[in-house]
Amino acid sequence: MKMDSNNKFINVKGTRDILPEEAVMWRRMEEIIRKNMENYNYKELRLPTFEYTELFRKSTGEDTELVQKQMYTFQDKGGRSLTLKPEGTPPVARMYLQYGLKNKSPLQKFYYIERMFRQEKPQKGRYREFSSYGAEAIGSASAETDAELIKSALDIMDELGIKGIELNINSIGCPKCRVEFIKQLKKFLEPKLDSLCEDCKQRFSTNPLRIMDCKVDKDKLTDAPVPLDYICDDCEMHFSMLKKYLDYLNVHYVVNRKLVRGLDYYTKTVFEFVHSKLGAQDEVGGGGRYDGLIKFMGGEDTPASGYAVGMDRMLLLMPEAPKHKGIDVFVVTLDKESDIIGWKLLSLLREGGFSADKDSLGRSMKAQFREADRQDATWTIIIGEEERERGVVQLKKMETGEQKEVPSDIESIKEEIKC
Repeated sequence: MKMDSNNKFINVKGTRDILPEEAVMWRRMEEIIRKNMENYNYKELRLPTFEYTELFRKSTGEDTELVQKQMYTFQDKGGRSLTLKPEGTPPVARMYLQYGLKNKSPLQKFYYIERMFRQEKPQKGRYREFSSYGAEAIGSASAETDAELIKSALDIMDELGIKGIELNINSIGCPKCRVEFIKQLKKFLEPKLDSLCEDCKQRFSTNPLRIMDCKVDKDKLTDAPVPLDYICDDCEMHFSMLKKYLDYLNVHYVVNRKLVRGLDYYTKTVFEFVHSKLGAQDEVGGGGRYDGLIKFMGGEDTPASGYAVGMDRMLLLMPEAPKHKGIDVFVVTLDKESDIIGWKLLSLLREGGFSADKDSLGRSMKAQFREADRQDATWTIIIGEEERERGVVQLKKMETGEQKEVPSDIESIKEEIKC
């Protein structure tokens, strides 16, 4: 149990509380993501919070840092090993297979906005519970699809006002052409093996490509061979087409020959969005092609591509949000009888599509007006004994202080505040 110095409960390390002012920016971000993804004809999926652990162990890779160190895995009361989802691609692939989505159309395009969970050291824009949005296109082998995915992410960041994003791209080849690369990489690493970290020593035998993604041994890999020098003709053509599509879309990119992704299922195209403002851990998001994953999970040989972006990291890069829009109307009542009328009027205003509120603490008129200011109300409606007897209300525009008397029926009031 964690408490602060005043003996009050505090949130768990690696989680965050989102208060109303920040929630406005989150909602704007989510709305822009949904609008853009649907413009690209991607359909929303909503993923379970947890999956069977084997889904991630098998598809993401036993030797990945994510599986070895970062997953929140637990056993339920039935003895099943379950894991809070650390990423979105394996659950999307599972859903694609489980529900036979290929039968609806040979190309399926999905997006999601989800909470993810990874037990890693919290740092700038990185939490143990974090928000991520992603997109997956299953069924297309074309580099056009990779370029479309990249452009959709850049469109979203551009509309959010995020400037200074750098796109890094690379090709890590396919299983066929990776054989020679792995052979040459192991030849390069063997003399350095004793100086590598314990994780990389293990990966040398199981999956040497993962060593290239190691942050600890990064400086020892300066002269290491790179996948791009060993890709086959098909992979070279695919990468060439990706660059042509990006050029056609006027998307600036950097070919980062050392770029690999930390998950086992990637093939051919890999890419990352980075930003210098984030420091050493500069990745905002990334993705690539995973042509073998669907078959590996028991389906037919199906090409696929996708990406994910950290929304907490995007939030750090967004310009300051516009001021929170206040409510339309605050109802001020001056006595108990007027309070009942004000309560009924409040309900009618809300039914009419206006955001409205009133005091429920029995405060003075002065305190009610202070509350109307705090709520940034556009209008206040004032009801007292005199207004009640004459069947009117006082309507005040808060910005100018202008006040007028109008009939107390809802239609008359709505007509005035619509202006």
